[in-house]
Amino acid sequence: MGEPGRTLTAVDGLSVGHARDAEARTGCTAVVGPFRAAAEVRGHATGSREMDVLHGDHVVSRVDALLLTGGSAFGLAAAQGVVEWLEERGRGFETPAARVPIVPAAVLYDLGVGDGSVRPGPAMGRRAADAAGEGPVPEGAVGAGTGATVGNLRGDAGAGAGGVGSWALRQREHAVGALAVVNAFGDVVGGDGRVLSGARGEDGEHLDTLRTLAAGARPGGASPAGRNTTLLVVATDRAVSRSGLRLLAKQAMNGLTRRIAPAGTQVDGDIAFALSTGGLGGDDGVAADGVAGEGTSELMGLGAAVQVAAERAVERAVPAGRGESP
Repeated sequence: MGEPGRTLTAVDGLSVGHARDAEARTGCTAVVGPFRAAAEVRGHATGSREMDVLHGDHVVSRVDALLLTGGSAFGLAAAQGVVEWLEERGRGFETPAARVPIVPAAVLYDLGVGDGSVRPGPAMGRRAADAAGEGPVPEGAVGAGTGATVGNLRGDAGAGAGGVGSWALRQREHAVGALAVVNAFGDVVGGDGRVLSGARGEDGEHLDTLRTLAAGARPGGASPAGRNTTLLVVATDRAVSRSGLRLLAKQAMNGLTRRIAPAGTQVDGDIAFALSTGGLGGDDGVAADGVAGEGTSELMGLGAAVQVAAERAVERAVPAGRGESP
């Protein structure tokens, strides 16, 4: 269970829900808003839906929910369940014929961990949205992190536990939070450089994936393209424009690269989303570039807070980062 007041839901206006199939080891996580959003895509093996709405010039300026899911490309179907759940509640972008819920989604690959024939679909997406609440976000092998692993240098052999981690902090009167679903090829490392979870050799000791690769070793086992992904969400209740959020997403990704080694490889599908629930107002939630108080120094400070929260969320996605036994 996440620590009270120290997870993504510390940001006013956000609720988070998980759904999973524990036996098949897959699941999904819904972040319900509404909110303004942007994204930074740094992975080379991504799977996603409706990412174009996150561009700064898109006519849709407000997102209703975000879905993170296992099941690789098959799991994108779970977003439809979130869309239907939102439509039933009158949420979405107003058009002449109907309100259309806006739900970007991103996937990770977990098909080789449990039962690969079972993938998140609309029913599971609906359950995640229905479970969304403002309490502390459960962490570990839950939601989209149910089948997550890290340290896949030797494939399944010696891989460590991944999962969901979340953290939040205060910057003056505003909250800054992060949620990470860590399913990485690389190891998760702490601030002291110690491997918290990652690849282990036959002797059971951590191999240190980055240095092992740098020494000339080649990945072994089954590590096909697209198998590894970290999905990261950072958010604030401060009003931030879409262009400002794009900068925050980049800063969040910097936090990821400080805690996953190596990150953003050819077999990772890393994506960072940045959300703002502040100052939506009106019917369309437009916040133009030039939001009051959004100068360089303000964004730099907010970006630093985002990076700190992101780093801590990545750490907490693995057992050692939460102070648990591996």
